Amino acid sequence: MIKENQKILNRLHVIIDGLLLALSYIFSYYLRFYSPLKELKILRYDPASTSFYTLTEYSTILVLLIPGYLIIYYYSNLYVPKRSQSKRVDLWNIVKANFLGLGYFTLILYFMNESDFSRALMGIFFVTNVIFDTIFRSFLSYSIKTARRKGYNLKHIVLVGYSRAAEAYIDRIMVNPQWGYYIHGILDDNVERGYTYKKVKVIGCIDDLLEILPQNHLDEIAITLSIDEYSKLQRIVGLCEKSGVHTKFIPDYQNVIPTIPYMEDLNGLPVINIRNVPLSNLYNRILKRLVDILGALAALLVFGIPMLIVALIIKITSPGPIIFTQVRVGTHNREFKMYKFRSMEIQPESKEKSAWTKFNDPRVTRIGRIIRKTSIDELPQIFNILKGEMSLVGPRPERPFFVEKFKEEIPRYMIKHQVKPGLTGWAQINGYRGDTSILKRIEYDLYYIENWTLRLDIKILFLTIFKGFVNKNAY
Repeated sequence: MIKENQKILNRLHVIIDGLLLALSYIFSYYLRFYSPLKELKILRYDPASTSFYTLTEYSTILVLLIPGYLIIYYYSNLYVPKRSQSKRVDLWNIVKANFLGLGYFTLILYFMNESDFSRALMGIFFVTNVIFDTIFRSFLSYSIKTARRKGYNLKHIVLVGYSRAAEAYIDRIMVNPQWGYYIHGILDDNVERGYTYKKVKVIGCIDDLLEILPQNHLDEIAITLSIDEYSKLQRIVGLCEKSGVHTKFIPDYQNVIPTIPYMEDLNGLPVINIRNVPLSNLYNRILKRLVDILGALAALLVFGIPMLIVALIIKITSPGPIIFTQVRVGTHNREFKMYKFRSMEIQPESKEKSAWTKFNDPRVTRIGRIIRKTSIDELPQIFNILKGEMSLVGPRPERPFFVEKFKEEIPRYMIKHQVKPGLTGWAQINGYRGDTSILKRIEYDLYYIENWTLRLDIKILFLTIFKGFVNKNAY
């Protein structure tokens, strides 16, 4: 069965990793002392730049190094099953493990009081080991995926319960054959035997588990009950655990609870928060605010002169104010005045507050078309950021008229107001700006709200530079 195959694979994996560590170490030794790298000026201050130990003397440390690295690999999740793990996560685990390994390496040298050891060799070892690990794991992943596509090393499962969750689970397995799942069928009390969804049949009722489980041919049971049948959950889990088969639960309320819910332990009582908002944490809010202030000040230094030039052109070419203020809805549904460079002719407020800009809109000025296309008209919002009404990154704020309209039409629309609106956002860098799908925009905004990290903010700002300024949907 698959469990035994996984154990054998993991043992081989550990042995090969140990051999790769030794090979990488020896390769690094020759790169440092016998390759053209030894002539680099950067190595002149290396303790071993003039005289160095032999390979045999250097290799004695491997007795401590290899076991330590393998333990670090284990705790860095390099030996967990990777059926659905992304390559990016795997690469990050490899780099993380080798950074920790480098710290362990340094610690060994410290306790050995070894001052003549080549520091350059340690750096080369880090790089070569990351490369060797990545190549090996990529080759291993490719080999396993190829075998699974041919029907080998499969994980045999049965679904218990026909529901939206069951369909979603089958959809994902069907488009990812490299995961190696084989669904034998579905057990359900409400759908007749023989009904098929994407080649997966309903093969019986839930009570048939009593016959299927003792046969011991399954690697996994996936409980995919519909939400109105959760009264059966305890009994099904009891049956599955009694048989020793690994059991997983796929909830039928994915449209209500986020992908990664925030759990609390209330004196032994599990509590699921319906919405996880990292920015509800005071530390995260303070950190984000500091970044906003520093980023806004830096933006003023960079864009200050271009903003003055744009302001002068607007004043010369069109009568009216340079800065256009528009009421938008911000955090906790509070209204604020958002600043923009005026890009349109002056119009009555009653028309402006409830109308979208259209293609070839005659109200847009000549300079307005340029600054709207390039998003230069948004730069005065730097002052909204400094005032604390907006953030550098967040969901884009909307006018009150449209907020009232969308909150009735679009599920979960109002969740975006749990965080500060942003000058740019996750939806915008993914192409959902201007006259685009509101549903998709909210989907991306919710992802940002639930998965916020400072690293994600930096990524969005970086991508905004390359593809966020020019807006093809701006009229």
